[in-house]
Amino acid sequence: MKVKKVTSSLYFIQLISSLIGVILLFIPAINPSRISGLIGKNLSIFTSGFFYSRLTQNFGRAFSKGWVGTMTTQVLFLSSMIVCIGFILCAVGGCLSPGCLKMKKQGNILNVVGTVLALIGAYGIRWAQIDIKGTSNPDKVQPMESNALLIFIVLAVLILLTSIFLLILLPKPDKNEKYEMETKYKLFLLIMPFLILCFVFSYLPLFGWRYAFFDYKAGDSLSLDKFVGFKWFTYLFQNKSTRGDIVRVLRNTLAMSGLGLATSWCAMAFAIFLCEIKSLRLRRFIQTITTIPNFISWVLVFAVAFSIFSTDGFLSSILIKLGVIDNGVNYLMSNNHMWLKMLAWGMWKGLGWSAIIYVAAISGIDQQLYEAATVDGASRFQRMWHITVPSLLPTFLVLLIMAVAGILSNGMDQYLVFENAYNTDTITVLDLYVYKLGINNGKIPLATVVGMAKSIVSIILLFGANRVSKIIRGNSII
Repeated sequence: MKVKKVTSSLYFIQLISSLIGVILLFIPAINPSRISGLIGKNLSIFTSGFFYSRLTQNFGRAFSKGWVGTMTTQVLFLSSMIVCIGFILCAVGGCLSPGCLKMKKQGNILNVVGTVLALIGAYGIRWAQIDIKGTSNPDKVQPMESNALLIFIVLAVLILLTSIFLLILLPKPDKNEKYEMETKYKLFLLIMPFLILCFVFSYLPLFGWRYAFFDYKAGDSLSLDKFVGFKWFTYLFQNKSTRGDIVRVLRNTLAMSGLGLATSWCAMAFAIFLCEIKSLRLRRFIQTITTIPNFISWVLVFAVAFSIFSTDGFLSSILIKLGVIDNGVNYLMSNNHMWLKMLAWGMWKGLGWSAIIYVAAISGIDQQLYEAATVDGASRFQRMWHITVPSLLPTFLVLLIMAVAGILSNGMDQYLVFENAYNTDTITVLDLYVYKLGINNGKIPLATVVGMAKSIVSIILLFGANRVSKIIRGNSII
């Protein structure tokens, strides 16, 4: 029993150390390979170890002048790669730990190999640090020494020691034992890559929220002397111009999102009528034609719109030939009914794609329900209304809740390509406004504040919509 508790504690330390090590591979702020100021601040050790051109892109003059030898950067590159491979092996070894004794043993062997490689790589990085200090022009090369290397060494030693102890404490597996793992662990390992991607692309970027508390400009470094606290938060509401922009942008955002929510049932209705088509060839043709626009970029969509609705476009040419108008009209420059125009383009592009999930849900409905309804004399429309629609409502509600949570996130691509001087007041949504603040105007802290507020409001709306959904289900409406 005591041995089991000890091994559980050792596995916990091992897994946490492996997880931290893998995450640190992608964080530029903790990059032991940044041994010179010529190496970019945005490079992680993973980038340094797998992209030699990125690592040495600023070393051209240093190489030509002989300030830095190519062997130094090559050793640094190979050492960084070895460190990355070592911790990746440790991660694989950790994934084997929930399995049988045979898998546990293989996992610990991988951990030992991985940590040895990581320590060898750390030694190579340390050698490169010492070598670059001997440069003949330290002012230009800017040799640096980071404590991040010590963090990787400590993690590698922890994993190495725990793996050795586990190899000693665990009993010897039977030679005939098969490589097996409980189903729950298999399923967790299958979803783990997606969880990691979700963390890297959805949660790790939240570290950028710190820019909202600094007086930051592109290219500057964050330091305490530029810390301004909640200055930009108060500026957002105290500045009359910014306050007016926020009101205008929110009006556009909520209006377009509201129209999207009001027409969200169209995808479900389209899927229902599509599945009612008896001809399989015709059904597949319609589904293919309506799904293809989803894979066309908004730039190409605007190109199509321009070729149809511009001054020399197809529509103007036809109307001139028919004698309806004398000169061509650029309909894209008009500000009339802009919200409805954007809704129409969005529905044309996404209706077929949005219907796929409902088509899949319809295929899962028990066909005996339709047969029983037919025997009872139900018409085709009655079967659709009393069987198909109620079966799809749970799916529709889930998608509606997600849409409500993202009511402030309309995206930017569509509105960016269709925007012009005439319609900018009615087409600028929150995402496009943040883009303009940060990229066009260089107000990165203010753009960060707006983005933070949008995320917080979206979370509140998600919980609110989820609560309403529970109340509806509790009242047996569905």
